[in-house]
Amino acid sequence: MSPHRPLLAVRAPAARARTRPPARALLAATLAAAAGGLGAGALAGCGSSSSKTSSAPSAAPPSQTTRVEAISPVRTGRFDPAAIYRREAPGVVTILSVLGGGPPGRRQGAEGSGFVISGSGEVATNAHVVTDGTGPSIHPVPEVYVQFQDGNEVPAHIVGFDADSDVALLRVSPAGLTLRSLPLGSSASLVVGSPVAAIGSPFGEAGSLSVGAISATGRAIDSLTGFQIEGAIQTDAAINHGNSGGPLIDARGAVVGINSEIAPSSSGGQGVGFAVPVDVVRRSLDQLRRTGGVKYAYLGISSATVYPQLARRFGIGVAHGAWIQRTVSGGPAQAAGLQGGSSSSEFQAEKYRTGGDVVSRLDSHPIDKADDLGQVLESYSPGQQITLEVWRGGQRRTVKVKLGERPRDTSPSSLP
Repeated sequence: MSPHRPLLAVRAPAARARTRPPARALLAATLAAAAGGLGAGALAGCGSSSSKTSSAPSAAPPSQTTRVEAISPVRTGRFDPAAIYRREAPGVVTILSVLGGGPPGRRQGAEGSGFVISGSGEVATNAHVVTDGTGPSIHPVPEVYVQFQDGNEVPAHIVGFDADSDVALLRVSPAGLTLRSLPLGSSASLVVGSPVAAIGSPFGEAGSLSVGAISATGRAIDSLTGFQIEGAIQTDAAINHGNSGGPLIDARGAVVGINSEIAPSSSGGQGVGFAVPVDVVRRSLDQLRRTGGVKYAYLGISSATVYPQLARRFGIGVAHGAWIQRTVSGGPAQAAGLQGGSSSSEFQAEKYRTGGDVVSRLDSHPIDKADDLGQVLESYSPGQQITLEVWRGGQRRTVKVKLGERPRDTSPSSLP
């Protein structure tokens, strides 16, 4: 398990551990195969045991019908957790992932949360709930099941997953199900201090509600590939193992994020949890629907944030920006002539590679810190040309760069 911010996945000692970048820990509960079923009651704690037979589920009777309940955000300034729960909880599900490697007829299992997003049977969750491996070797698990709060449990198809944003799209057959789809809101204008609610299956306890506030926005959390997820939401709503993939909901009843990670050295519920912002989630879901995968623009640098004291110390020429530390060999930035640092120096207990270019603007977007580059690039596609305002030797210049496609690489030098 990562020594930093755990992705909310707990695996029993007998289960195969998943290697992740040294960052936050994933929030899905993983359990070793043993006697018993994979029902929510059997999966109620970290390291508890359960199993799932691998026989194919029986076909749904032809007479089954689907009931679709689409809900919309409410127009009210009042935060009413009980009302939110009544409206939203029926659309929040438990995800049961069956891993390979177990004895015949019994597989190791992992558990997380998810939520319905359409009447056609689409379910959103975290990628780490339904995948195994890391970086270039990450792959979907062989079987996934979805448990609804009304007692139905059905197999799900993994439409696709986005390891860079930790988002996955599942689809279930809607026959015989009541599907209450949750509305997706916006994370662009979230205000620190605003109340939020988290619904999910912590430690296998399906349909659990916790409430809190948005503690911060614009956080950077680790993905499954080594690249970072920019603009993440920090909340003090209790987030525990098994909450992975569940919705973070605002006062209007709109989903503003997918709960994903907890703070370093935390077992959960410590008041420092993180959610993938819904604007990132929406972008991933749109591409997953169309192609089953997600492509990201790629610049090919690693950078450090410039602040006024750092700028004065090294004569950078601009008080804010992204100071290029390295360029990836053969990457778009290097091909365009951008320069990384050539020597090492220390300032205020931090080591820097000095002499590199400083990026202060990308097209019309100001770049004030290193994280800004990754966040702005999310709105671009591979192959697009961008214009960077850069500072070199105290002089301003512009550089045109043709963006590449982000690789599945966990090397820090490949960021962003």
